[in-house]
Amino acid sequence: MNRITPHIKPPEPKQRRQYHIRWMIRRDMERVLSIESDCFGDHAWPEDEFIRWLRQRNCIGMVAESGKPKLPKSGVEPSEVVGFMLYELHKNRLHLINFAVDPFFHRRGVGWNMVSKLKSKLDPKRRSRIVVDVRETNLEAQLFFRAAGFRAISVLRDHYETIDEDAYLFQYRCDQ
Repeated sequence: MNRITPHIKPPEPKQRRQYHIRWMIRRDMERVLSIESDCFGDHAWPEDEFIRWLRQRNCIGMVAESGKPKLPKSGVEPSEVVGFMLYELHKNRLHLINFAVDPFFHRRGVGWNMVSKLKSKLDPKRRSRIVVDVRETNLEAQLFFRAAGFRAISVLRDHYETIDEDAYLFQYRCDQ
């Protein structure tokens, strides 16, 4: 389903679309779960996992809306959710917990817009970095975050409880 390219570049300025990034609300959950399933298959979070995270005081969910007329063959309605992210607020960093974009919208600037939104929340004197764990087999995400200015800083051995797989810890610093 996903085409993996050796080099993922940011969308050209003429190709970049502005997607509306807003806080996630309860009625977004059905679409978020659909995107999660499309992107992660057997490893997708169930609804109760999202709810468990979102009930935490320091966790924020945001969604990206298309804000465009219905695109042919996409099945996406106007202003429908096309991506989401969950992140935790810590004293000196943001920890990106879950991040996904509807596969039909890959390479259309949705992920780029969401990462830009996160970067705008950084402050060199307070929260100066973003960290994200990426599965070692998720090459597409590794290339995306690298193109977005993140760097792999460590390997997290046996990081996942449900599968035997390592992860890479990627970091973006606002002073980079």
